[in-house]
Amino acid sequence: MENVAIIIMMLFGIAFLGILSNKYNFPFPIVLVLCGIIISIVPGLPVIALSPEIVFVIFLPPLLYHASWHTSWHDFKGAIRPISLAAIGLVFFTTLAVAVVAHELIDDISWPIAFLIGAIVSPPDAVAATSITKGLGLNPRLLTILDGESLVNDASGLVAYKYALAAVAAGNFVLWEAGINFLVVAGAGVAIGLALGYAMYLIHKKFVCDPIIEVTFTFLTPFASYLIAEHFHYSGVLAVVSTGLYLSYRAGEIFSHQSRIMAVTVWDVVAYILNGLIFILIGLQLRQIMDGIGEYSMTSLLLWGGAISFVVIIVRFLWVIPAAMLPRVLSKRIRDNEEFDSRNLVVFGWAGMRGVVSMAAALAIPLTFKNGDPFPHRSLIIYLVFCVIVSTLVLLGLTLPWVIKKLKIQPYSMYAEEYEVRNNIVSHAITHIEDNYSLLQDELLNNIKSKYEVKYNRLQKTELPAHFFGNGEVLATNIFNEYTQLQIDVLNVERKKIDELHRQGKASEEILRKIERELDLEETRLNMEMYEG
Repeated sequence: MENVAIIIMMLFGIAFLGILSNKYNFPFPIVLVLCGIIISIVPGLPVIALSPEIVFVIFLPPLLYHASWHTSWHDFKGAIRPISLAAIGLVFFTTLAVAVVAHELIDDISWPIAFLIGAIVSPPDAVAATSITKGLGLNPRLLTILDGESLVNDASGLVAYKYALAAVAAGNFVLWEAGINFLVVAGAGVAIGLALGYAMYLIHKKFVCDPIIEVTFTFLTPFASYLIAEHFHYSGVLAVVSTGLYLSYRAGEIFSHQSRIMAVTVWDVVAYILNGLIFILIGLQLRQIMDGIGEYSMTSLLLWGGAISFVVIIVRFLWVIPAAMLPRVLSKRIRDNEEFDSRNLVVFGWAGMRGVVSMAAALAIPLTFKNGDPFPHRSLIIYLVFCVIVSTLVLLGLTLPWVIKKLKIQPYSMYAEEYEVRNNIVSHAITHIEDNYSLLQDELLNNIKSKYEVKYNRLQKTELPAHFFGNGEVLATNIFNEYTQLQIDVLNVERKKIDELHRQGKASEEILRKIERELDLEETRLNMEMYEG
């Protein structure tokens, strides 16, 4: 009970640091890894460790599902070539390079252990990449590649991780068998994920009508997908990603507006807590881990951690240039149809932050073999993984905005695209009203039509399309924003009246809460409508 209380108090602390992170625009994944270090040096805190067997089950399915849910299938499919090259080719290249360095640098590290270290640190983290690149104005295609890579590389990295674990137990490793098994495991994992996704699609569409039950199903779905695939010894990670992409693509058909609002909120909270919890756990174990590597000198530990971190970083740059240039050299279609900016290669190389997936994989290493023998070098492996996470998050994460600025990359803004989409939707709605509702009473027709004409006129009065320049700024959106802000101000007047009635006890609590929720939803919509040029 005492340990639970300590974890809850630390989650409170992380939530408070999240407030500071948002206020001062400091990447939250870096805050988490620094918190892990601070927790590890606080005297008197207990060592709390989850069973390695359940680390993956608790952390991976919801985090991967959350990331896949926010990935566009169209964008993912359109960038499948660079995503595959990064998520499969780069992962195995990194695994091999790290394994060679670890085996040569650390005397008593066997090849299977070296490959295990490489597999754990090979996949960049989706949450870290998204958090740190948010608001930097990167090209949407580059962001799609980073997001897609972070989804698929978890699967390839963790498949390599499981084969390395098996090799450590067996004492050998057959490369060609692992390659064939990877194709089988990955293909079957995708098939299971799609099958479960289709089953859940039918359940959501035909049977579920309550938003709370609907959101509950979305919460349980990734765990079911992962456990079913793992039960048959296939890729649970790819199953979860496939299920998430399948249902996300069809979310508009199966979810009500209430379910969508509720699900987004629930999943954001779940992902936030799980990311904080994993680094609390590593912080509470780090002291014990350091005690477990006390036989090595601090000089050696720093050298090994620094060398492996350097290899992880530099291998990404060595891979990205030929992976991007060779397809362009070999294919005229790619040269003609895909924009190319060499500066984006630098950004892609710099965005290889490691995070929660690598940490979860390290913590999931079993304590002992089935015969009771201790797993060799477990503490050293976790230490090296933590070094890579700290190095990539702090070194690459903190300097990425500076690199983008130095490269003079023109920030991409969504404003112009948003204007076109809004204009298209509103124009379509007005046309539909004119074509289908002409027989309605004049007053009713005018009321519904005027609502959309107001939206259309506000869009036309903004200078968004005429004055959008490449510097990522919109010179004049005041008319649009002032009207929206005026509506928010009036909503606050309504809210104050609700509060007054609540304090005086002059109205039913249920009625007041219902009206208050209506105002909250309306204000949410208005805030999303505001341009922040």
